[in-house]
Amino acid sequence: MAKVLVVEDDVDIRGLVENRLRRHGHRVVSVGSGEEALAAIAEKGAPDVAVLDVLMPGMSGLDLLRTLRAAPGTAHLPAVFLSGRVQESDIDAGRALGASYLTKPLVVSALINAVESATAEPAAASATW
Repeated sequence: MAKVLVVEDDVDIRGLVENRLRRHGHRVVSVGSGEEALAAIAEKGAPDVAVLDVLMPGMSGLDLLRTLRAAPGTAHLPAVFLSGRVQESDIDAGRALGASYLTKPLVVSALINAVESATAEPAAASATW
């Protein structure tokens, strides 16, 4: 299954997302900020897909994905935004970056479908994930 990076500042939601993805066979690394996400990628390599909150302290999920899109190893990283922000401008900004955009409250089946669609042909397993 896929290597998934979950970036969510709410510890309860992060735990729920991580648990559900693991139950579906995915390898998951979860962190609480954009800065931690960049450190995890530097240490472990690029995931197959990232699940990102939009509104987080420090670096937003949108800024994180823009940063990842500018880097050679993650320029084409599939991403799924999972956010409580339902304003059309936020949804459009996420989609403009080529990401799926799901809103909270979390619908587990929609998240699983989005992750699996984004990783239809996941990369080979990495020992660090």
